[in-house]
Amino acid sequence: MSDSRTDNHLNQSFVGEAKASLRLLAYAEKAMAEGYLQMAKLFRAISEAEKVHALKHLRLMKLVGTTEENLQASFEREISVSENVYPEMIRVAEEEGRVPARISFSQTRDAEDFHAKLYKNALANMLDERETTYHVCLVCGYVADGSAPDTCPVCGAPKEKFKQVD
Repeated sequence: MSDSRTDNHLNQSFVGEAKASLRLLAYAEKAMAEGYLQMAKLFRAISEAEKVHALKHLRLMKLVGTTEENLQASFEREISVSENVYPEMIRVAEEEGRVPARISFSQTRDAEDFHAKLYKNALANMLDERETTYHVCLVCGYVADGSAPDTCPVCGAPKEKFKQVD
């Protein structure tokens, strides 16, 4: 990607729209928990619209390649984040006595390592394209290949905290 102002604006817009989409999903969950079903529906609808915007900007930045390229890039990002980004975040949270943040960063780092292994395995077996089911731990983000474990290997959450992804 070039360093043109438009390219920078596309990147800024992508980041902003992606963040808005996820933030609105969190708002929808909170509205549901508080019993505001219609407000939750509104937040989910606008979240979906923000996702449309983010994906449009991402495609215009030409950051979506072939499936093999996308797997390789995803593998590299997971490794980089777990080895280079989260250790510093963990260190700072520890220094500042922010225990919940340190735990969140540590669990995320560990889950990212498992994500990288899934990408590496997918790259190695891309032509086989074996059918599997994935289960995501809703506490820490660990992804299980196949059936959900009885307890999450990253955070210890019970099997009931896993969501099947089809």
